[in-house]
Amino acid sequence: MSHTVVRRIGVTLLSGAMLALAGALPHAAAQEDVKVKIAPGIPYVDITIGGRTVRIMRNQDTRHKLTNSFAKTSRACPPFCIQPISPAAGVNTVGELELLDFLKKKVETGKGVLVDSRIPAWFRKGTIPGAVNIPFTLFDKKNPYRDRILVVLGARKLEDGTWDFGGARELLLFCNGPWCGQSPRAIRNLIAAGYPPEKLHYYRGGMQSWQILGMTVVKPAIASARK
Repeated sequence: MSHTVVRRIGVTLLSGAMLALAGALPHAAAQEDVKVKIAPGIPYVDITIGGRTVRIMRNQDTRHKLTNSFAKTSRACPPFCIQPISPAAGVNTVGELELLDFLKKKVETGKGVLVDSRIPAWFRKGTIPGAVNIPFTLFDKKNPYRDRILVVLGARKLEDGTWDFGGARELLLFCNGPWCGQSPRAIRNLIAAGYPPEKLHYYRGGMQSWQILGMTVVKPAIASARK
């Protein structure tokens, strides 16, 4: 963790999540051509962040099956234990449709941040469009840069050392899936720092559920974020 990482997170949030269109389906696809819809009446969802647009939709090949690590059903517990529906009291747990709504109403408008709380190596393999990588370890109270990250997210430290989260953005956090404890840990550390639970959301399905449903995955423009 360094000043460079904090700066990169800040630049990414201010300019909009860095989007790489690799993996996104062509925008020319007409609604009537979409056979595998997200939901009735929702063939796809277009999001525009930082001047870039990506289309989120499901894989149209009905014979497609996962062949990557998310096809695996069993992992040793601990550490890969099944997570509860709610990671903490007051936190809103969401599914895919609610996540898409969050992207349109919160992320596109700058009121919220979709946080991929996995370590960078996983993030680089592919993430949900519009997500910003803030690894779960960075929210630990022992991290000397945690306070700077809270400021980037909109919190304000007062002269008496307490925090004002009135202007803090809403966060929707996810990690690898129902067996991954990274985003729940990040959420609990955020609450311990004073972040209001009502401003936190948890996508429990994570990347495993996202990919099982054939949803669009993008590779982040890491090079752009580092400039």
